[in-house]
Amino acid sequence: MSKDKTYSELTVWLLAVRDHRDRAAFGDMFDFLAPRLKGFIIRCGARPALAEEIVQDVMLTIWRKAAMFDPHKAQASAWIYQIARNRHIDIVRKESRPVPDELGEDPGTEPDASQILALEQEALHLKQAIQQLHPDQKEMIEKAYIGDLTHQEISTQTGLPLGTVKSRIRLGLGRLRKELKGLR
Repeated sequence: MSKDKTYSELTVWLLAVRDHRDRAAFGDMFDFLAPRLKGFIIRCGARPALAEEIVQDVMLTIWRKAAMFDPHKAQASAWIYQIARNRHIDIVRKESRPVPDELGEDPGTEPDASQILALEQEALHLKQAIQQLHPDQKEMIEKAYIGDLTHQEISTQTGLPLGTVKSRIRLGLGRLRKELKGLR
């Protein structure tokens, strides 16, 4: 089977999934795409195990969001590879977020009672500070840091522009810094 024929079949498979939730078409698409997506993600710099995880996530996203595919706006392969690329970027960003020194732990050390009490008090102060935020800022902070969503995922979920999401998070974090400044 030629590469062009298979890529045109990709559109047929994707439309069958979009329009009829066709499991057989999804299976054919998975068999065709999985090794290609894994190779693409590895070439983007991911470890093989991470690439497999991303492929699974991308395929699940394709199943869930097939209704968003419009063959008049993009080729099926471009739409799918963009999902894969974006998912890889999201994971790289999450992995490269700096961990504050206060949150870093030495492996094998058990906290004593005073450390546990101090941590509980800090958590209480943080919870109170979050409750004092403007509701829009509070929602964005909770989605980003408790829900572990990317800014783009929050934007998609809430329907807000990406810049609005980022501004609310930035303003909320600024207020939290002021509120929690005296803790340390």
